[in-house]
Amino acid sequence: MTALTDRTDDRWDDGFIARSRPRPVEAGEGDAADAGDEGDEALVRAVSGTVSGAGSDGGKSSAPPLSPEAQALRQRLDALRQLVGLSRTRLDGKTLAEAGRVLDEAAARRGLSPQHTVVAIAGATGSGKSTLFNSLAGVQISETGLRRPTTAAPIACSWSDGAAGLLDRLEIPGRLRRRPRETSEAETLRGMVLVDLPDLDSALGVHREHVDRVLALVDAVVWVVDPEKYADAVLHERYLRPLAGHAEVTFVVLNQVDRLPGEAADLVLDDLRRLLDEDGIALGEHGEPGATVLGLSALTGEGVGELRELLGQFTQEKGAATRRISADVDRAAVRLRPLYVADGHPGPEIGEAVRAEFEDRLAEAVGACAAGLAAERAWRRNAGKACGTPWLRLWRWYENRRAPRTLAGLAALAAIGGRGQTVAPAPAEEEVTARQRVEQAVRAVADEAVAGLPEPWAQAVRETAVRGADRLPEALDEIALTLGPAAAAPNAKPPRPAWWPVAVLAQAAMTLLQIFGGLWLVGQIVGVLEPKLMPPVLLMVAGIIGGPLVEWACSIAARGPARRYGQDAERRLRQAAAGCGRARVLEPVAAELLRYREVREQYATVAAGGSRLSTTRQ
Repeated sequence: MTALTDRTDDRWDDGFIARSRPRPVEAGEGDAADAGDEGDEALVRAVSGTVSGAGSDGGKSSAPPLSPEAQALRQRLDALRQLVGLSRTRLDGKTLAEAGRVLDEAAARRGLSPQHTVVAIAGATGSGKSTLFNSLAGVQISETGLRRPTTAAPIACSWSDGAAGLLDRLEIPGRLRRRPRETSEAETLRGMVLVDLPDLDSALGVHREHVDRVLALVDAVVWVVDPEKYADAVLHERYLRPLAGHAEVTFVVLNQVDRLPGEAADLVLDDLRRLLDEDGIALGEHGEPGATVLGLSALTGEGVGELRELLGQFTQEKGAATRRISADVDRAAVRLRPLYVADGHPGPEIGEAVRAEFEDRLAEAVGACAAGLAAERAWRRNAGKACGTPWLRLWRWYENRRAPRTLAGLAALAAIGGRGQTVAPAPAEEEVTARQRVEQAVRAVADEAVAGLPEPWAQAVRETAVRGADRLPEALDEIALTLGPAAAAPNAKPPRPAWWPVAVLAQAAMTLLQIFGGLWLVGQIVGVLEPKLMPPVLLMVAGIIGGPLVEWACSIAARGPARRYGQDAERRLRQAAAGCGRARVLEPVAAELLRYREVREQYATVAAGGSRLSTTRQ
């Protein structure tokens, strides 16, 4: 059979089909096509079909508010757009390609006429889809015959003006755009654009490309099957099963029932419903939304009137575009689910226990505990110097004076000589150990944060933690040098409490007692003073015993302040290390988890499905 393009124009000029010749788009038709494209609200109304009569006055009349279905779809599309935007730097382009295609196609459909519903007739070779197409149009438009394939390119039939933009989107040229016979039955289908597709199992690849391209753009599909090929694997595996979520915009008709004797047609229809159920396609039975299944004979006209009535009701609802785009969003959400949802995970966060452990490990790496102990010892040593007996202080001064003459002192002088006031570097083993502690702490935080996260976001969190920990050991070293004991001045002394002057006076009094008693005793020995041995001895004994007692009492009293001083030093170093760790690791990881929570909320909105259309096909 020859293609439609091979026919002469005179064949169509038979008085039955109005405007059958290729013609330019008229001004009124273009105005109707552009009527709904004014602002975002009009774009949403284009897919919702809630505007009735838009374009009759050039789009100047006020439109009714959006339906709940249109509002839900708009929210889902906005959420999907934000989801893609937030995920571009975390996921590769191929992963987001399907969602981007859905957004692009939704935007394209939203800008076109809301008054038209584009329905494609698809089927396998010999199913009779072109015959059904002609039967619905009331006249032969798509050529039928025995030679296969018969339909070489998509052919469109529009029951009203204003569909030029939709047909341009389908890339159907003007010579393949037709109008039906003007009858009372044609009024039922006003607003519908019917497209006859090539065979989906055609041996020619270009025909299958036409089918795939148009099926991705139309608002609804009528699948035509015949008694011999209704269970064809190509139809079910390549088309019906992947489009199972589009059940509300799907019609499945069993053609050629006139060839089935007796109750065979009902048996085949039941088996067809069983196959559709196995494909996951919901059936619109008992008032529930879903695919419509019926039997007919396009050749004899049996059941064609019922299909025409169903298509007319479906077209007048003007909700097919909304349902189709919603189904596309549903399918994109299902494919994106593994990237955004981790089953059984309550929510990404860094627990307080992990934060505390992280800070403890950083404090250990920076030597906060050792610094606190060193500060405590320095405080107590300073207290001992201030409150100790003069004789003990004199002995310590003497030990310090003769220390350079010992082997250790000589080694220290040799190490200092010629090198200036440089601080000896930390041993390599200690440095490696400190770095390992930091790396272990960062790994522990990352492992806790990514527990249960989808792999792309878990990888993003790990990379963020690794980047933050890149220069963390060096930063901790600077903190240790700035706040640790190594940064203290050589002659710096801890602050003294208020009771130290009293202790110093008491120690001085004990020393004066010893000196006074000793001088008194010497005066008696040389005969200057009257010999009375007991008083000077008692004074000396009181000074000798009282000095150590004062020193011991001071050491007891100094334990609390020394401990607090050491704890303050440890806390300052710990807080500085924790602040550095928070700024470099915890806060970036928390920001990444916050981004994940945002995209998960957006995904929840996308996957929610919104409110289903209240109108269902009976």
